[in-house]
Amino acid sequence: IMARFLQHEPPTPPEWGMEQVMDSWKVFVPVDKRPTKQQSKFDIDNIFAVTLRDSGEVALIDGDTKEIITIIKTGYAVHISRSSYSGRYVFTIGRDAKVDMIDLYMNPPQVVAEVKIGLEGRSVETSKYKGYEDKIAIAGAYWPPQYVLMDGDTLKPIRIESTRGMTVDTQEYHPEPRVAAIAASHEHPEFIVNVKETGKILLVDYSDLDALTVTSLNAARFLHDGGWDSTHRYFMTAANQSDKIAVVDSKDRKVIALVDAEKIPHPGRGANIIDPEFGPVWVTSGLGNENINFIGTDPKGHKDNAWKVVRILPAQGGGSLFVKTHPKSSNLWVDNTLHPDAKVYQSIAVYDINNLDKGFEILPIAEWADVGEGPARVVQPEYNAAGDEVWFSVWNGKDQVSAIVVVDDKTRKLKKVIKDERLITPTGKFNVYNTRKDIY
Repeated sequence: IMARFLQHEPPTPPEWGMEQVMDSWKVFVPVDKRPTKQQSKFDIDNIFAVTLRDSGEVALIDGDTKEIITIIKTGYAVHISRSSYSGRYVFTIGRDAKVDMIDLYMNPPQVVAEVKIGLEGRSVETSKYKGYEDKIAIAGAYWPPQYVLMDGDTLKPIRIESTRGMTVDTQEYHPEPRVAAIAASHEHPEFIVNVKETGKILLVDYSDLDALTVTSLNAARFLHDGGWDSTHRYFMTAANQSDKIAVVDSKDRKVIALVDAEKIPHPGRGANIIDPEFGPVWVTSGLGNENINFIGTDPKGHKDNAWKVVRILPAQGGGSLFVKTHPKSSNLWVDNTLHPDAKVYQSIAVYDINNLDKGFEILPIAEWADVGEGPARVVQPEYNAAGDEVWFSVWNGKDQVSAIVVVDDKTRKLKKVIKDERLITPTGKFNVYNTRKDIY
């Protein structure tokens, strides 16, 4: 029976057009009913939005007191949380493609609007260009292959655009190219949209949604995540299964380089440091091997190093999901969340940026968390607003104890373990200030 079942052609999932999107759209608190000023005394810029993956929730944690402010029901397995340009709102998107808009001015913060932009999704962002701050929101779906442009105050759907089309290499039609990372340009009123399977990067001009202009750039297939260089001009994005980093010049609106970066680069947003030998670089680790790639990002001051891998450092191994640093820090942190060895995936490697050849120090994050049985995978370093603390998720099973470990960035010593029965499978953490300012 199982063999016959496996031979069946899988049914095509249903589409999700404007009728379905509109039916899912809800405004719980209209704009004119929302507070005009912050009702609590929290430092909004130092709030962390923490994904509670398997419970379909986000925990808002005060970065100062390390206390949970509130737990908010969201879409399932929130992939990212994005802060509005102003910092007032946090936008989340679950893998079920449900977008929630959380108002941090309210006490406690709560969801003021929601919409479901498809059946599976990964990315959400708001406009950041001068004069358009927070006016437009965008969310991208894995299924159907499309992105949705929305009103930035209410999430009211305005326009849906399909991403179906031809691949950049063989130029064959692909029926379901998923929308991966989306970034808001600082140089033009545009969103930068990664289309995974076709390998195209779309520049979506939101200045006139009735006459939408979309510029299609050829990059490499299997586009995934990425982030800005330190100047916020160049968008560095991984085409992971192609072992490439595509570099988009957001000012001149073109792809200026495809950098070899083996193997299976997975930067998250990456990390920007001043390499003592090579100058400004952007850093990515990878899933497929131990290589940490340093790519030069300064075509004016360090022309010979620009858009090249100038340094490769060994990590503890492969399976790395995120690298992280901060402009005020001299540390570079690298996780190995998906490594097969528990000693590796339960720890974190940290490098001294000023002495990279020294190698890494290993900190036993899961041991410090003392969560008991379970895989206790350490994932995603994230800095606080001041840049003097690093937060790590210790990700356990749904019915096991998880935790968040806070480390003093200067001393590399344990500062706090946050445990609470409501912290179910914490993974991604997004500090409001660093997220809205694109600091990493």
